[in-house]
Amino acid sequence: MELTNYMEGVVTAYVDEVLPQHPEFCGCPRCRLDVIAIALNDVKPKYVVTTKGLAYARMGELQAQFRADTIVAVTRAMKIVDAHPRHE
Repeated sequence: MELTNYMEGVVTAYVDEVLPQHPEFCGCPRCRLDVIAIALNDVKPKYVVTTKGLAYARMGELQAQFRADTIVAVTRAMKIVDAHPRHE
């Protein structure tokens, strides 16, 4: 058993889906992680204690349920990081 924030996986998956669609956005590891961190601070966490198999089974349900919140949070985070990247 382990404690898992499902939203971390949902946000990370969505960021990985969206970044290739925006070639003008810096997709370096630092900017990618900054987007994920900012977006996670904007969505409600969903912590569960489960086995790894159950986590994968429930992931699809949570992605559908929180997709709209995730889209808004990631879009906002990308704008913030794009305006103020933390690298040269």
